[in-house]
Amino acid sequence: MSFEVVPAVDIKDGKCVQLVQGIPGTETISLEDPVGAAMRWVEEGAKRLHLVDLDGAFEGTRKNAHLIKQIVETCSVAIQVGGGIRSYEDAVALLNLGVDRIIMGTAAVRDPALVKRLADKYGGECIMVALDTRNNEVMIEGWRRGAGVNPVKLGTQMKQLGAGSILFTNVNVEGLLRGIDPEPIRALVQAVHIPVIASGGVATLDDLIAIRDAGAAGAVVGTALYKGNFTLKDAMKVVE
Repeated sequence: MSFEVVPAVDIKDGKCVQLVQGIPGTETISLEDPVGAAMRWVEEGAKRLHLVDLDGAFEGTRKNAHLIKQIVETCSVAIQVGGGIRSYEDAVALLNLGVDRIIMGTAAVRDPALVKRLADKYGGECIMVALDTRNNEVMIEGWRRGAGVNPVKLGTQMKQLGAGSILFTNVNVEGLLRGIDPEPIRALVQAVHIPVIASGGVATLDDLIAIRDAGAAGAVVGTALYKGNFTLKDAMKVVE
């Protein structure tokens, strides 16, 4: 399996944004047209997009569902979606829309049986569990509350329940453009034995190489792409 470079399209209040460590009001990027942003990455060669309804993550309701629907209908690439997926019905609605992976964080922690139910019905390849981690503790509710469990333990549990992949976000470095820490990624990859996509802190092409070399299956990239630290084409080429 080739290493995936996955552009992020994070949506808040109808805009495509990039936040620092997930904190509302810290937007370093704010674009009026999320659909246009998504189309740009597809035109530049993206094979997969990472969509997050940040209002959904913070408030528990999928406020930007209409924009995500537009992007899914407009962009003919693989798409993974997270943010505000709190119920079986939320998950099924997205899968029926054509999303190939749903990303569950808070709901997976609160109701692990939901992960198994969805994996049994739709297949584990459709179910990605988000392990958003600060100081080795998984965070929930838009990264505002600790879940009292470390990512290796929770990731192992989620694999046993049928999750087909893990999204690991290092909140400590998210949005700071100061580089990544490969060690938590490597530890998680070695523990779960299912694809791990890493996110948080990517600032340079060397960071992508370090994530790949830690054993991850891919990396979600946001701020570094939007700020032009490197192009998507160069990112995809350097990890070939």
